[in-house]
Amino acid sequence: MTLHCVVLDDYQGAALTLADWSPLADRVEVRTLRENITDRDKLVAELARCEIVVIMRERTPFDAALLRRLPRLRLLVTTGMRNASIDLATAAAQGVTVCGTASSSTPPVELTWALLLGLARRITTENRALREGGRWQTTVGQDLHGRTLGLLGLGKIGTRVARVATAFGMEVLAWSENLTAGRAAETGTQLADSKEDLLRRSDFVSVHLVLSDRTRGLLGEPELRAMRPHAYLVNTSRAAIVDRAALLRALREGWIAGAGLDVFETEPLPVGDPLRGLPNVLATPHLGYVTERNYRTFYTEAVEDITAFLAGTPVRRLTGA
Repeated sequence: MTLHCVVLDDYQGAALTLADWSPLADRVEVRTLRENITDRDKLVAELARCEIVVIMRERTPFDAALLRRLPRLRLLVTTGMRNASIDLATAAAQGVTVCGTASSSTPPVELTWALLLGLARRITTENRALREGGRWQTTVGQDLHGRTLGLLGLGKIGTRVARVATAFGMEVLAWSENLTAGRAAETGTQLADSKEDLLRRSDFVSVHLVLSDRTRGLLGEPELRAMRPHAYLVNTSRAAIVDRAALLRALREGWIAGAGLDVFETEPLPVGDPLRGLPNVLATPHLGYVTERNYRTFYTEAVEDITAFLAGTPVRRLTGA
């Protein structure tokens, strides 16, 4: 019997070209959907015949309500080994195996620096003027050497960002609730006395925390007002860590110089959203993990997950334990 598999949210049409799906050819019919489907009834109709679904990160949430409407589903593969948008308990109760893939921490590090450098040297403003025949040199960029970078979070990504900052000759501060001075020293950074201390002292602040009940809304109005007026905020982690209303006010009223954003509470970001038009925002459409090497890993291991599942020996299972 041929099984049916859908790969969701394949925005770039890359899923079938960046991995070898031929091991499944005689057992699984694979198709992809390139548009994000937000209408729940339409999504259910697209997936109704599927025993297998491959999802890209948290682009399409698989909550309890959706899972219960997909009685044929037997295997859900997510890129990455963590996906907060999957109700793992409901999946287990319905007999749905959930598997993941490896994911590299280097692409978000690189994008963090792309945003930070773009802000510091006003790259988009100057490039637009050059392409459109505008004035030659209209801005004065900020130096990185000798400036202070504040890192909220010093895990795999934050640590790599810190190494690059050191190469630029920056002073690096770091803070998170459980970070110790010893751990900070191991990475060549200095532990800030507090979150507020880090915000007050930093010329650039970059967020590298996991979204949780403790970190949701971690940066609100008091925190953004504590930042220096010439400072920039970069967020390639999760949008909800920064209070959206407070951030909009900070950008409009000049509490901070600007922001580099790769994550948004609603994705894709709606047309007409104010973050699309603010002149002091450099924004990208959640590209932190979107690189060729990462995609090859995602989809190659998705094929491996499906193959192992069909053999009765699932690998890389997500259990929620």
